[in-house]
Amino acid sequence: MTAGPRLPDGFAVQVDRRVRVLGAGSALLGGSPTRLLRLAPAARDMLGDGRLEVRDASSAQLARALLDATVAHPRPATGPSYLDVTVVIPVHDNPAGVIRLVGALRGVRVVVVDDGSPVPLSGNDFQGAGCEVTILRHDEPRGPAAARNTGLAACDTDFVAFLDSDVLPRRGWLEVLLGHFCDPAVALVAPRIVGLPGPDNLLARYEAVRSSLDLGRREAPVTPYGTVSYLPSAAIIGRVATLRAVGGFDEDMRCGEDVDLCWRLIETGARLRYEPIALVSHEHRIEPGAWLRRKAFYGTSTGPLSARHPGKVAPMVISGWSLLTWLLLALGTRLTALASLLAAGVVGAKVARSMRSPEAAPRDVAVVAARGLGAAGLQLAAAICRHYWPVAAVAAVLSPRFRQVVLLAAVLDGVADWLGHRSGAADDDEVRPVGPIAYLLLKRLDDLAYGAGLWYSVLRNQTLVPLRPQIRM
Repeated sequence: MTAGPRLPDGFAVQVDRRVRVLGAGSALLGGSPTRLLRLAPAARDMLGDGRLEVRDASSAQLARALLDATVAHPRPATGPSYLDVTVVIPVHDNPAGVIRLVGALRGVRVVVVDDGSPVPLSGNDFQGAGCEVTILRHDEPRGPAAARNTGLAACDTDFVAFLDSDVLPRRGWLEVLLGHFCDPAVALVAPRIVGLPGPDNLLARYEAVRSSLDLGRREAPVTPYGTVSYLPSAAIIGRVATLRAVGGFDEDMRCGEDVDLCWRLIETGARLRYEPIALVSHEHRIEPGAWLRRKAFYGTSTGPLSARHPGKVAPMVISGWSLLTWLLLALGTRLTALASLLAAGVVGAKVARSMRSPEAAPRDVAVVAARGLGAAGLQLAAAICRHYWPVAAVAAVLSPRFRQVVLLAAVLDGVADWLGHRSGAADDDEVRPVGPIAYLLLKRLDDLAYGAGLWYSVLRNQTLVPLRPQIRM
């Protein structure tokens, strides 16, 4: 990533609490992907207790380097005003949702883009709203990307917030997100999307902790292969000039247009941030048929995305030696088990070479290698159950040994996912937990539906690219 513009004085960064400080502060181990970042004595002195405030050119350069290495997070002092924002709401045939949303907004300019609803919206629908509302209309439905672009073209403010008609922002969301634009390199910021309070059925409780739109509790930069790889367009804020410069949303895409926009912005050198302190509630689909169709719909985006961004839609990004370790182990013979140990040894040796430094103790190398192998195993299990399940199902029917592997992968992936998401609801939401058995079954249905959409996209677009793993040596 290219060096960004200078950060302003008063802007601060905080080292991620999961980053390990080595050698009395002379190196940092962490980030995504994990890396060893060595600090010069001057940088070590500036960083001090893990927090750095920009005061001059040197501290600004170090702060930018820490952010781009994904080992630190921004702590902006202030941000633009809400008066600098236009809220754009694309809507098709959801009058109740858009009226509810506009009623919750105060003091901002709102542009509602009616994308060919059978019953057109009118100004009377928003009488008594505490904000200025402009209604634009497409005579025929053109899709959410086109609706957002129509709203973007109507903006005369520096920033635009896109909110779907089925969301409801919570208190303080706008101020928190706007703070990130103190960094002149930041082009797009998104809040955490959580469930709107509603019926307490099993699907609602699963979506409360495992929604496809909920990117989790941890703040993060957005990178194609990182822990957060895109920002969902259900709720995002961006710089108007930057979005216009890249052409806005791709109107040819009816799904995945938000992923495409994020990756195009990153390719220009822009920075994107995920800020989970800001919360926006979403009306999740909790009727079984609608829920499954939505999961499959998300899977259909993989074909168009793979054509526009080759290599970024891989089902796995994995070390070749790690992959070999698990494949040999899956074969289940004594000879292949021994060979898998040798392959794991190669993984450890490669990690040791990449971390060759006085600051990195053998224990640090072992931890990184073990975590890498574990992550690779979980990636492989998830891909078997999600991306490759049609092939895995056929292989399981034909081979008793592979049947055991698929069953083990399904259980391990489900349990690991449950452990990672069982407390995923927002802190102020009262959501009854989902037990491991019910969670496992719903996770498998979730993956089957997404995989069905993916394979439909593969066949329709006549490409195997979305199924091709990215193997790194």
